[in-house]
Amino acid sequence: MILKRQHLFYLICLLSLFGIAQENILYQDIINRDWFGVGFGSYGRIGVSGTTDAAGIDGRRLNLNNMGSIGGRMEEQDYLEAGMAFHMTPKDPGPDSLQINVQLRASVFSRSGSLFGNSNTSGEQGLAIALPEMYVEAKNVITKDLNIWVGSRLYRGPDIHMADYWVFNDHSGQGFGVEYKNSRAAVLYIASTDTTATVPPYFYLNIKSGTPSLEIRNRQVYILEHDFRFKDGQLLSLLAEYHHIGDPTMTTDPDNIILSAPGDNGFVIGARFQNNFNGFEEGSFNQFAVRYGSGIANGGDGGSSRTWETFGAVNLETLNFNNAYSWHITDHFLFNFSRRFSLNGYAVYNRSKGAADGRGLSETYLGREVFNFKQDFTLGFKGVTYLSDLFHLQTEVHYSQRQDGEQPWYRMGKISIVPTLALRKERSVWSRPHLRFIYSMGIYNDFARDNQYSPFLELVGPRSVGHYFGVRAEWWTW
Repeated sequence: MILKRQHLFYLICLLSLFGIAQENILYQDIINRDWFGVGFGSYGRIGVSGTTDAAGIDGRRLNLNNMGSIGGRMEEQDYLEAGMAFHMTPKDPGPDSLQINVQLRASVFSRSGSLFGNSNTSGEQGLAIALPEMYVEAKNVITKDLNIWVGSRLYRGPDIHMADYWVFNDHSGQGFGVEYKNSRAAVLYIASTDTTATVPPYFYLNIKSGTPSLEIRNRQVYILEHDFRFKDGQLLSLLAEYHHIGDPTMTTDPDNIILSAPGDNGFVIGARFQNNFNGFEEGSFNQFAVRYGSGIANGGDGGSSRTWETFGAVNLETLNFNNAYSWHITDHFLFNFSRRFSLNGYAVYNRSKGAADGRGLSETYLGREVFNFKQDFTLGFKGVTYLSDLFHLQTEVHYSQRQDGEQPWYRMGKISIVPTLALRKERSVWSRPHLRFIYSMGIYNDFARDNQYSPFLELVGPRSVGHYFGVRAEWWTW
């Protein structure tokens, strides 16, 4: 029998619907099984802001430049993280059996700083989407408490949330790791495609293949951590890192290698101690951390504590960072005095030097110049008054100072008054979501004012005082 054209069309549609139905049946069959589960989570902030110093302009961060959110984070722009995790168990689960997690997380931010509602991904300065997490983790492999993970992971310990600063051991990156009870070991592969960077270049021109092509080389970061747990919840964490960048210049014709640098190394050691205070309300603590980095592992600048963000200039005679170093010291505390009041605070001190001889502007790769020395210090306090379960009054005071090279100090003081609706009606500094009404005022010294050394001053010009008004929301569900 010969099918007419319209009959053939109807048959194809019927078969397609049957296929879709079969796919749905299979999908439902999978997600309804007892060995499979799905979890969701999100972190984000969004809102509007402005300043009386420039009419019609969105508010800008008052903090000093090159320090990120250190100095208070109330003026941060819109940001979103959304993720999911797939949880699976073995075919024949038993006591302490293997647990399998596949975790995915996407982050969204605006490259121009504009509001999310006015941005999209099609513009050159529109929304950017990143995948900071995509990894597989297996827990209780072979034996209880032995965990293995592979992929890209936000692998880090506690942060100073009121400064949005991940201290001590921010090992977020792509690699693999093993954990056993209180010990952790990992290897990360760090690289960058930024050919304007002044740090040890992660790129070189490959001529071994016969056809010149720009190649990326990785920095391997080998990490060891161990926790000692004591009575009353006290915790001592020890850290050691070894950094290595391979040498791509081994060729019979090294003069043809451009945009490259020889291999290099670096080391990190550190310790962090947490003490929980039993004489206060539950959740009170103090965390003190100190870390020393050398060579190419002297990083931690621009509001980041990651050791692989190498600071300063290379030694142009040896083309290495042998004499570079950094100190990173932080303290973070929370006192929950009562159901009426909590006090959160922190101090951060960073001191870094590159491998060049001087402290001022020094020449580095490709003839560029950078400061070869910097130090910064910030102190901040936040009082949270619980007027009721729903109404909280947050008051923050910050002081920041920074020195680049041998220049005078940039200095800034800031106060923020933040009436807050804590929608879950919890009397806790960690309760979310928040609806916040924000007023911040920053006061700058003459050197910061004259050099417009903050995002706010870059917008409005030299001012001794800056103002920020905002209505913002923040949430997390991790």
